[in-house]
Amino acid sequence: MSTFNGNGQSIPKIGFYICHCGHNIASMVDVDKVQKYTASLPGVTVSRDYKYMCSDPGQELIQKDIKEFGLNRIVVASCSPLLHEHTFRVATEKAGLNPYFFHMVNIRENVSWVTGDKEAATDKAIDLVRAAIQRVFFHKPLVKKEVPINPDVLILGGGIAGIHAALTIANAGKKVYLVEREPTIGGHMAMFDKTFPTLDCAACILTPKMSAVKNHPNITLWSYSEVEKIEGFVGNYRATIKRKPRYVIEELCVGCMDCIDACIYKEAKYPDEFNLGMSKRKPIYIPFPQATPQVVLFDPDTCIDFKSHRCKKTCIEACDRDAIDLKQTAKYEEINIGSVILATGFKTYDAKFAPQYGYGRFPNVFTSLELERMVNASGPTSGEVLTKEGKKPKSVGIVHCVGSRDEKSNKWCSKVCCMYSLKLAHLIKEHTGAEVYNFYIDMRTPGKGYEEFYDKLMNEGVHFIRGRVAEVTDWALAAEEENKLTIRVEDTLVGVVRRIPVDMVVLSVGLEPREDASDVRRMFNISCSNEGFFLERHPKLAPVSTFTDGIFIAGACQGPKDIPDSVAQAGAAAAEVLSLICAGTIELEPNTASITEEFCSGCKSCIPLCPYSAISFKEDTKKAYINEALCKGCGTCVAACPSGSIIQNLFEDEQIFGEIEGLLRFAGIDLAGSETKGKELEHA
Repeated sequence: MSTFNGNGQSIPKIGFYICHCGHNIASMVDVDKVQKYTASLPGVTVSRDYKYMCSDPGQELIQKDIKEFGLNRIVVASCSPLLHEHTFRVATEKAGLNPYFFHMVNIRENVSWVTGDKEAATDKAIDLVRAAIQRVFFHKPLVKKEVPINPDVLILGGGIAGIHAALTIANAGKKVYLVEREPTIGGHMAMFDKTFPTLDCAACILTPKMSAVKNHPNITLWSYSEVEKIEGFVGNYRATIKRKPRYVIEELCVGCMDCIDACIYKEAKYPDEFNLGMSKRKPIYIPFPQATPQVVLFDPDTCIDFKSHRCKKTCIEACDRDAIDLKQTAKYEEINIGSVILATGFKTYDAKFAPQYGYGRFPNVFTSLELERMVNASGPTSGEVLTKEGKKPKSVGIVHCVGSRDEKSNKWCSKVCCMYSLKLAHLIKEHTGAEVYNFYIDMRTPGKGYEEFYDKLMNEGVHFIRGRVAEVTDWALAAEEENKLTIRVEDTLVGVVRRIPVDMVVLSVGLEPREDASDVRRMFNISCSNEGFFLERHPKLAPVSTFTDGIFIAGACQGPKDIPDSVAQAGAAAAEVLSLICAGTIELEPNTASITEEFCSGCKSCIPLCPYSAISFKEDTKKAYINEALCKGCGTCVAACPSGSIIQNLFEDEQIFGEIEGLLRFAGIDLAGSETKGKELEHA
């Protein structure tokens, strides 16, 4: 048998292993046939099948054969490399073999799961395995590189998820930068009155954590700020933070609100964003009483001094700390961090896109979030549930799944709507004693204590009508229905169409990704799912990791979830970050690209194509340069290089050509004259 590539390398001794994966593979692929066929291929010393190759006995089988037969190449045909490539590389390395002499063939997702033809599946599996055997012959030993980890952490988003993650990491003694785009942290939870199913006061739970963030020595809180740019790689990111002007010196302001009282606008006249426009505020304001930081800000779009410069500036005179600076401009902070947690949250569905429910047309149709503010003691009605006419409603209809589970809007279940609808039904009944009707498609109460809360509502006399509401109108068929809204719905439990007059309608709107989710995704080089939420590395095994190392996600930016799930995921993201920090360094995969300088023409065509900004141009040599720490091995530059000067580890030409030749050799295609060294396998 000839030596490998004729250059003195060892004779190939390939070990092949095919996994049954229970019934996942074996039910569609003739595993025994593939195993026996592979045993006849040149260079294959060992060929075995095993029910679960990823199990400890399966890995031990590989290690035993490497030592006993002197194997120097390993091929495993099983499931996705995303799941178990690392598992088998570790097993290979434990037996004393370079882990990159291992290659994996995906015959589950790519074969058995995509066909119902067993014969065709077996033939395809054989082709893929033969290609892998030919390819692995040309693998080279590679070495992982290590980079140090900066222990500082950036958290984007100051809702409950971002707050919990920040406190967890800061309590472990690490430096945290918490950046929130709004003037205060707290997120949506700060807008709620009670939380389900315990009916705890939302502010009572949240406010202490907000204060802890503000006062923690390891947390730098930048509210009313945004990440402008981020560059670098895992362990060594550099972020630029834009701190928007409040026109108040934050370090001097104590939140006394004397400036608000002194404003020449004696009455509030501008829509209050925190109360969703249901109340008014002045040009100088604090979003809500428990806002953190407790610092006022000026709205330049409504303040007279910004528009005409004719204001008497009574606000400045009222401030005895000289904290007001109307000439303030945006400041930019540059920080070095090692990892990032994205906890940017969600937005609620715009009910105007469901015109059949009358939102925006009928004054007494509210969204669930508007009602949350209404029942809150610090809300626009001081906790009173009132119609637009200022009266307590005697009957209220709550319409579930507005903007959820609908082919015309969002197909997904928003997960929280059933439970917060039940909570609002309880609060409405508590505040008004009204008859409350819940119109639902399916009642989903899967959490701890949730079913018991549902039972509690039924015992309170809340009406439940199963059926999707067709429309909300202001038509009246009887005199007593005048000035009421009519809900038309098919009651699927009774089998009749019902028309129910009510004084108020509440639309339980679903959860959606934020409008800027795509912009954030591009900035941090992560992916989004089809729905637009940030995509995790694996839905079960890596729910808070992303495909960009060092970038983690937490809370409802990853998908709809309630407060307990958001907090749990924030804790998981914090644990991942702390694990990274405590390791001190991180290993980088060596399947990176590199440039052969003597062949590089300096055309720069590769630089704008790199999605990871890993390629730069060296002015002294007039050649391109690839930063291996930034490179993720996507291969874009390799394919685009006109001079062929860029090569990529694990994807070199002879490896790819060898794999292609393995696919085609027995397909009746004449490969005579091929430039690949794969013929050596044939002669071996």
